[in-house]
Amino acid sequence: MPGRVLPTFTSAQVQSHKTAKSCYITLGPKVYDVTDFIEGHPGGGDLILEYAGQDVTDILKDEISHEHTDSAYEILDEYHIGFVSDVSTLGKTTTTTIIETVTETESGPVYATTGMSREEDLSIDTDYSQDYKTHKFLDLNKPLLKQLWFSNFSKEFYLEQIHRPRHYRGGESAPLFGNFLEPLSKTAWYIVPIIWLPLVCYGMTVGVAGLGSTVAGSYFVGGACLWTLIEYLMHRFLFHIDNWLPDNRVGLTLHFLLHGIHHYLPMDKYRLVMPPTLFVVLAAPFWKLAHAVFFYNWYAALSVFCGGVFGYICYDLTHYFLHHRNLPSYYKDLKKYHLAHHFADYENGFGVTSRFWDQVFGTELVSPVPKGAKAQ
Repeated sequence: MPGRVLPTFTSAQVQSHKTAKSCYITLGPKVYDVTDFIEGHPGGGDLILEYAGQDVTDILKDEISHEHTDSAYEILDEYHIGFVSDVSTLGKTTTTTIIETVTETESGPVYATTGMSREEDLSIDTDYSQDYKTHKFLDLNKPLLKQLWFSNFSKEFYLEQIHRPRHYRGGESAPLFGNFLEPLSKTAWYIVPIIWLPLVCYGMTVGVAGLGSTVAGSYFVGGACLWTLIEYLMHRFLFHIDNWLPDNRVGLTLHFLLHGIHHYLPMDKYRLVMPPTLFVVLAAPFWKLAHAVFFYNWYAALSVFCGGVFGYICYDLTHYFLHHRNLPSYYKDLKKYHLAHHFADYENGFGVTSRFWDQVFGTELVSPVPKGAKAQ
């Protein structure tokens, strides 16, 4: 169901709803609450209760019992409430291991981890009240940071929710602080080149003076190439530190500010590029590293670092334009690739300026369905 964020359920949760007061069934990866349909079922409510908490794919196709028509499936869709996160344990025999729970609609595959099927869904306004009522996560009507800090969310619940994208009305920015600090939480894309390009140019002027244009230029290009690997590694192992994230409010809040808010609100144009203060914090260790590796020549270390910063500028601008601009053909393909990281499979596709390192390290997103397909 494109544009609507639906929850996921474990098989144990589905199986616990097996009474006339609360009756769930599954059809593949979809979960249905058929409690209100028990009395109206043409074959009698007892037949539904017999399969309560179970997968009904086989019985719906059973000609001996009663093969159901397309109309029956359409009626069932009215009771669709979510997706099951571990389909293979629900008793349905499959020949394919389901890695990513995917089901098909007219618009394409719907991904259980995000509730979305296509990049256009990322720009559909979220119903704030309904979203909060359904998920009990963050209320988009109120400042987000305070809610997260004073919550008792588990890491598992937090990670599930921030990877289910929402969209603030009209593409505006959701309130983070809700006070005078709010403007400090926003960074326009053009701030990145305005601040860092002059410093890169000055640094290279110094580098050329110490090494000559050819040598300094070679180190600069090397630094820019090294950035592409740094981009991949930081995105995969720092921004998506999910498995090693501390299960406490400090860890969750820091993760939210670092990258979680971008997956939660991926089309927020003012919380997309890196704020200058955060860049300084993250870049400082690389300044030290450059001088440790190229200890033999200070100008070489400077030129490599400048190349890396230039690569970062290209990365941040590319990232912004992939989300918010129509682009030439190469970048259109890159745009589809990156946005799939948001609406389909956040555990793969870490390259932003290219997919090269994804191909090297085996994390490339595969079209049209990432990480496996619907079981056959």
